Amino acid sequence: MKLSKNLPAARTKIAGGNSIMSFFSLELHNELLTRVEKLGFVHPTPIQKQAIPVILQGRDITGIAQTGTGKTAAFILPILHKNIILQNKGEKKVIKALIVAPTRELAEQIHEVIITFGSGLGIRSSAIFGGMNINNQIKELNKGVDIVVGCPGRLLDHLARKTIDLSKVETYVLDEADQMLDMGFLPDIKKITSRLPHKRQTLLFSATMPTQIQKLTKTIQIDPKQIEIRKSEAATQVTHSMYTIDQNRKPELLKHIITNENSFSTLVFTRTKYRAKILASKLAKGGLNATALHGNLSINQRRNAVDGFKKGKYQIMVATDIAARGIDISSISHVVNFDVPDTPETYIHRIGRTGRAAKTGIAYTFADRTEMKAIYQIEKLLKKKIMINSHDFN
Repeated sequence: MKLSKNLPAARTKIAGGNSIMSFFSLELHNELLTRVEKLGFVHPTPIQKQAIPVILQGRDITGIAQTGTGKTAAFILPILHKNIILQNKGEKKVIKALIVAPTRELAEQIHEVIITFGSGLGIRSSAIFGGMNINNQIKELNKGVDIVVGCPGRLLDHLARKTIDLSKVETYVLDEADQMLDMGFLPDIKKITSRLPHKRQTLLFSATMPTQIQKLTKTIQIDPKQIEIRKSEAATQVTHSMYTIDQNRKPELLKHIITNENSFSTLVFTRTKYRAKILASKLAKGGLNATALHGNLSINQRRNAVDGFKKGKYQIMVATDIAARGIDISSISHVVNFDVPDTPETYIHRIGRTGRAAKTGIAYTFADRTEMKAIYQIEKLLKKKIMINSHDFN
């Protein structure tokens, strides 16, 4: 979650007398604005400023925005706004909004944002994904909820059991749509979409706009408004630099950086689950507070890793790209690409985990000779060269 906060007034002025847009100009419900103000948030991010008015108009949206731009709040605030109005009209508690996310971590993070902004408003949200007792989820659904955040597999389980009713959904959100397609969820998305009312608002958010996403928007949306936040806006506060180094020396370099820099919270990315596990274990044996986050862990193990990293129990978290989706921790000081990512877009996702909430961040990339082609593609996307550092740490 990212919004501009801790500024002195909701209608702050800038030089020349022009008004900086505040949440108070977005025509959100007064109860919700009171909550936003109480939390200390004042000015919307670019994606929020552009998306919220269009969503409130009832239009479909295709939002292209990188991680760290505040897109979660861009769709959560209008959903809460609509639910407050329906609640005040005495509408029955049924699922009025469905948000689909590719990973458990992202689903939980979205759910937490709903709880943060919806606290005290009487709106009930439920997070539904695998790894948790399905019977407990059924009990929660039976109590009546307004918003469901879920992953495709578990949502289909509930639909097969007829333990979830999506017939009253008014707002349908697909978050990180490109990632869902990369993970092979397109058939599941089609099945879920087929169970929704034809008359609905569909909001699709994606970091990139590949051909598959373009085709998907044509089949599930009606005349969507496309909103794109330029990639440079997603990570303007991050310093990029690179080390050229052989694979076998990467662990040594990583330990040197963590030991000699003020890297109080470092997120390290590897390509595979096995490398994440081995590297975290090696760092821990070397006396560093490190944990791993990857798909082979149970839901409780993943929660313990993320919570421990968030609270400072672990200085380092070694993660795969899939597992790291949905991590929203503003205190991350460094991101290290231990393995160069497969695509330039993945690089943007990774480094977007630092430099959040108006803070600065540092992104290091370790590249051997075989990975330089990928570096050139990243530089092309960034439209600038990545600074090369020396690594004299003998």
